Amino acid sequence: MSRQKRHISTSAAPIQSPHYALLITLYSYYMNVLITGSSGEIGTNLGLKLLDRGDRVFGVDKRMNTWTDRIPTLLQDLSQRFHNFVGGIGAASYPKPDVVVHLAANAKVHELVEDPQRALDNIILTFNVLEYCRANNVPIIFGSSREVYGDINRFDTSRTEIKEPAADFVFTESTYSASKVSGESLIYSYAQCYDIPYIVFRFSNVYGRYDNDIERMERVIPLFINKIGKDEQITIFGAEKTLDFTFVDDTVQGLVKGIDALTSKRVVNKTMNLACGSGYTLVQMANFIAENLGKTINPIIEPTRPGEITYYIADISEARELLGFEPTTTLPEGIKKAIAWQREFAGVTEEVKDKELA
Repeated sequence: MSRQKRHISTSAAPIQSPHYALLITLYSYYMNVLITGSSGEIGTNLGLKLLDRGDRVFGVDKRMNTWTDRIPTLLQDLSQRFHNFVGGIGAASYPKPDVVVHLAANAKVHELVEDPQRALDNIILTFNVLEYCRANNVPIIFGSSREVYGDINRFDTSRTEIKEPAADFVFTESTYSASKVSGESLIYSYAQCYDIPYIVFRFSNVYGRYDNDIERMERVIPLFINKIGKDEQITIFGAEKTLDFTFVDDTVQGLVKGIDALTSKRVVNKTMNLACGSGYTLVQMANFIAENLGKTINPIIEPTRPGEITYYIADISEARELLGFEPTTTLPEGIKKAIAWQREFAGVTEEVKDKELA
């Protein structure tokens, strides 16, 4: 697992790498996919999957990819205001893609509640990417979130069987969910006004690989694996909080199917959930981790934080019907895989450190 960096400056007018011209030339012979947020968990897994099947991938992100150097990446902050979109956003020059997969976003609900400017950045990000798609006639896949549905328990406690409602934006839970609602609205308006084809995927608690950079972002599963493994006490915000945890390989499976369906025009202008379709409480999830690590836990239980969803299980029937999507990894199985990957990653990291010190 390489930890080398092969990137470009974060300035508004990005510097091009020595192999940039060759990349532009070779890029035209394969499925050409531009991924925003290519240094994140989903972007990294998707980029590597596409490269492995022979596609050409070009990433845009504001930070370096610390997991791999295989994804050619332009370092560019897309939350700035730009005015030129022909050939690239701002002063940048992108290889012409067959599709844009827009994953770049500030995540973590409670953090965007504390700092709503980051939610506004998400909206500007999406506007800039859509303007690029409009100027260059490129279809888009947008990574949205289950957060657009609001909290089912909070607004309808009378039902005995809780099913997923239609997204009701009156019940927007947080500034993060508002940014995803706004992003979807922009996508739909660009399809209506400018004929930009799209697929919107609503993700739910993706985990499993390239997600344990908890110093930068505290994702609950890698955070719990880290703390429980060190015999540190964990805090659970919402004992009965029930969520649909999705192993990253299943998310990537759906994204790849979406890319193929959208670029072939077999599926166009659809919005669907991409998740596992089953729910577990945070307590159950923490216990799965403890069992796999051979540990016992006595978690601190706190109320759910402002803006967070307390219950969500996805209806994935549309993704099944339209794309042939079928998740294959349950949460107990995924926890085992996630722990195995974290151990492998830790071993590789120590090996790299030893070589650097030698």
